Amino acid sequence: MPEPTPIVASTDQFAAIRYNADGLVPAIVQEQGTGRVLMMAWMNEESLRRTLETGRTWFWSRSRQEYWCKGETSGDRQYVREAYYDCDGDTLLFVVEQEGRGACHTGEYSCFFRAFGQVSEANAAGS
Repeated sequence: MPEPTPIVASTDQFAAIRYNADGLVPAIVQEQGTGRVLMMAWMNEESLRRTLETGRTWFWSRSRQEYWCKGETSGDRQYVREAYYDCDGDTLLFVVEQEGRGACHTGEYSCFFRAFGQVSEANAAGS
């Protein structure tokens, strides 16, 4: 089983993050080793702090209005290995070790499994 690795951030680094009007910032999650983008979810300052302090990804659910730690119910946990913020401070990137079946709640490994320009089986059957 992977081990969590906390990441220490400075006060200046936390201050550099630019949250939107709802107090949120998009967080992209990328798989260590493959570079595959697994998911995007929202973080507020508290979920960012929890993520860095615990070494596990924590997000803010806009629909449920609560914090959630990825994999606590599914077992598909993410262990943070690297954490970045972009040049404008308005997007986060986490490089993780993915445990379990994957990151997507649909059962797919990545949330980005649908490509533009490809006909899905459901659409092909109806045409």
